[in-house]
Amino acid sequence: MATNSKAFNATRSDKVFDTVNVIVMAIILIITLYPFLNVLAISLNDSTDTVRGGIYLWPREFTLENYKTIFGYTGLIQGFKVTILRTVSGTVLGLISASMLAYTLSRPDFKSRKFVSTFLALTMYFSGGLVPTYMLMRHLDLIGTFWIYILPGIVSAFNVFIIRSFIDGLPYALQESAKLDGANDFTIYYKVILPLCKPVLATIALFLAVGQWNSWFDTYLYNGNKPHLTTLQYELMKVLASTNQGSAMTNANDLANQMAQISPESIKMAITIVVTLPILIVYPFLQRYFVSGMTLGAVKA
Repeated sequence: MATNSKAFNATRSDKVFDTVNVIVMAIILIITLYPFLNVLAISLNDSTDTVRGGIYLWPREFTLENYKTIFGYTGLIQGFKVTILRTVSGTVLGLISASMLAYTLSRPDFKSRKFVSTFLALTMYFSGGLVPTYMLMRHLDLIGTFWIYILPGIVSAFNVFIIRSFIDGLPYALQESAKLDGANDFTIYYKVILPLCKPVLATIALFLAVGQWNSWFDTYLYNGNKPHLTTLQYELMKVLASTNQGSAMTNANDLANQMAQISPESIKMAITIVVTLPILIVYPFLQRYFVSGMTLGAVKA
């Protein structure tokens, strides 16, 4: 009888715990999703109605006019094209350069590995500053070109160390076996190392893609007067800056005549959704690699 009573109490305690756990997780989920859902609701709501306020999780008067308006802005379309191009090229070239350098540093027969590793580690703690960096970019003739978005950050010491640590955890016997079969260093890197590094490469790819997608300050510094090299985030920054001053899109001539009907808040929220959505679409495909890539690629100097 006592045993049955203990089992009943245990079952009851488990149910209470599960119920409380579900409630707590649901609250956390709501708190996490609410800002995004609120932005989405405002972006899909009629702009004249938005001025009244009171929009929370769903639009009061559904409309797509806000999105039609921003996609009619040529600066946004051009920024979208440039941002996609820099994100793809920057991610691919960053992965190739970081993984090749990491593979080199992981080789025991590379005599200068300690010196190069120390040199790379120093770049994580010290930099030349904004003015010397600008002068360097000017002397390299990168200002006013697309490559200003790619070349300065093509090698990241942090990414190199993560990939190198992952490679160090792989059995070195795999490389020795490939050498015995006549494979050279590049063949080992391409056919042995890269396929085994998918988790950490997916993690680094996510870091690089998000960094490139969200960048706007380099556009502001180097290509602010080059409309054909503008980026999506830079256009969003101009929208946010102008809306905060109470005259949204003052520099966007394509939208000047439409601002009487479209509220700044609606434009701001619609552009925010457009900028955020691509990353939200890509992330689920890389999520399964993300945790394993981070834990297996712990940083080692």
